[in-house]
Amino acid sequence: MPAATQSRNYGAIVKYHHLYADENGESHFKNVNVEFVEELFMGNLSAPVPVKNLIFREVMPSYDLDWHNAPRRQFIVNLTGGVRITASDGEEREIGPGEILLVEDTTGKGHLSQALDGKMRTCLFVTLE
Repeated sequence: MPAATQSRNYGAIVKYHHLYADENGESHFKNVNVEFVEELFMGNLSAPVPVKNLIFREVMPSYDLDWHNAPRRQFIVNLTGGVRITASDGEEREIGPGEILLVEDTTGKGHLSQALDGKMRTCLFVTLE
């Protein structure tokens, strides 16, 4: 059995949280599994995602932001620490180190953001075109 097939069957599933606003401005979460479209000898690749910028961010342990919209469509990749996000529909998710969030609620009611466990968080913003 080729290594790529073994990787697909036994490797970790890449997934991310998606926060978006519906046509009424209510924000919601959904889970997204990344589909691999190319098998290589040493692993698999997804389809490319066009991106604009990469921004490094450090967030203070006291971070507690009231209702707000995402400033732009972007992936947020937590490196250390975590954040609690509350969608306007009331669903809360804790997004920890190594987890990925796509925020697209640039309009509507927005969401709440709060640091977890009083710890510093470092993350990457990967902005979309």
